[in-house]
This record gives sequence, structure tokens and C-alpha cells, in this order.
Amino acid sequence: MDRTSLRVLRLLLTGCLLASSWLPVLAADVLRLATTTSTDNSGLLRAILPQFERQHGMRVHVIAVGSGKALKLAQNGDVDVVLVHDRRAEDAFVAAGHGVGRRDVMYNDFVLLGPRGDPAGVRRSGDVLDAFRRIADSQARFVSRGDDSGTDRMEKSYWQLLAMPVSGRPWYVSAGLGMGEVLMMAGEMQAYTLSDRATHATYGARTGLDIVFQGDRRMFNPYGVIAVNPRNHPLVNHAGALALIEWLTGHAGRAAISAFRPQGEQSFFVAAGN
Repeated sequence: MDRTSLRVLRLLLTGCLLASSWLPVLAADVLRLATTTSTDNSGLLRAILPQFERQHGMRVHVIAVGSGKALKLAQNGDVDVVLVHDRRAEDAFVAAGHGVGRRDVMYNDFVLLGPRGDPAGVRRSGDVLDAFRRIADSQARFVSRGDDSGTDRMEKSYWQLLAMPVSGRPWYVSAGLGMGEVLMMAGEMQAYTLSDRATHATYGARTGLDIVFQGDRRMFNPYGVIAVNPRNHPLVNHAGALALIEWLTGHAGRAAISAFRPQGEQSFFVAAGN
């Protein structure tokens, strides 16, 4: 190899080393968070994440999708941390080795929304299964998330407990949309839908829908945060993920979550024991 070729090779190697030395710095400045649309549509993340970003000198890039899709992004190493609300799927995700450091963050509940006239008589229901049975029996229009989110899975679990196959029924609409969009769609159609309480609190005035059933223990809605396993994906921002987990479950994060009150109503309650 002549001297010119050697010089070119040295320059190329130097450039590669310099570029690689910048990668960890860039990665450490950005944290990729996949989360359910309810935490985004409700306005919670816009209210609390700037506090974390200021304290840690880090920018959080939020990807709001259904819980199922969020966990899939995490499994593929496309994000650093997830904040979701599907405990069974979360436990399976950790057991499979895809995530580490899961912590309870907060909870609220699901509410069944419908037109003020309540054509299916859902307000007279004795429990959540009775409420869904009344909707099916009356063939009142129902809008489903249809996006493999935690809310979508919870809704489908009620139909399964009732042994009622509803897919394809003319009154049952599978939207494939996030929570906020489904609320607007259900409002326009004057249909029933299942929502987390926080997103309803934010969108309720625009939809014209009322809470027609609530309070069943089977409508409990806990949220958990999980870091992507760095052994599977060494390039994830694991330090940033752990910092967010500690912040969300520590004093500052808990205070920020508790202070979030759209329309003056507390929508999320911090989990005990953190």
C-alpha cells in the first residue's frame, strides 16, 4: 500500500472513530418513549414531561400508539422505555426477557360513555357485563378502538366473558384509532364507547357523550413503566430509561401526576408503594 492510500485509510479511520464517539452523546440526549394514546391524548405527558426534561437535560420523543404496538416497538428495540396499561401483556413482556425494571406508576379507571338519551338503558345496569349486554341486545351503535391497545383489549375481554362475538355486526364499529379520535367519532355517531377516564375528561365537552356506567372493579386501569432490556438491544438509552422510571415513581413525578387535573378533575392517581 502506497503512502497516499495509507493517509486516506488513516483519515477514514479517524472519521469513523470521531463519529462513533458522538453516538453515545446523541443517544444520551434523547429518550424514546412508546406509550398508550390515553396518556398523550389526555394531555398528561405534555404537562409532566417538560419537568423531567429540564431536570435531566434530556429530550423525550413520545410515540403514542396502543399498548400492544408500544410493547412491540420495545421488543424490537425501536424505543428505550414504555408506559402502558395492560398488566397481563406487561408481565409477559418482562417474563420473555424483553423488558426490565417494571414499576407501577399510576391508575385510573375505564368509563362507559354513551348518548345522553341512553337508548340501550345502560344506566340501569347492575355491572359492566350487564352494561355491555344491554348494548348488544339493543344493537345500539358501539365504536371500538380496534387498535390492540389496552383499552381495546379490556373492551374485548368483556365481550368474551359474555360469550358474545361482536366483530362484523352492523352496529359494532372497529375504528382502528387512538382514544381521542374514537371519542370524537363516537360523539358524531351518538354511539357508545369505552374510554379511560382521563381522556374523557379532556375531550368530554367536545363529544356530547355522558358517562353512562362506571365503578365496576373490573374497570380498574393501572399503568406500568418498563425499560427495554439492554442485553437484547445494547444501543438503547438504558440510563435515560432508568432515569425516567425513577422520576415517574419518585417524589417529583408523583407530584406532577397528581397535579394534572383537566377540567379541574384529578384523572390519574399515583400507585401506592413507590
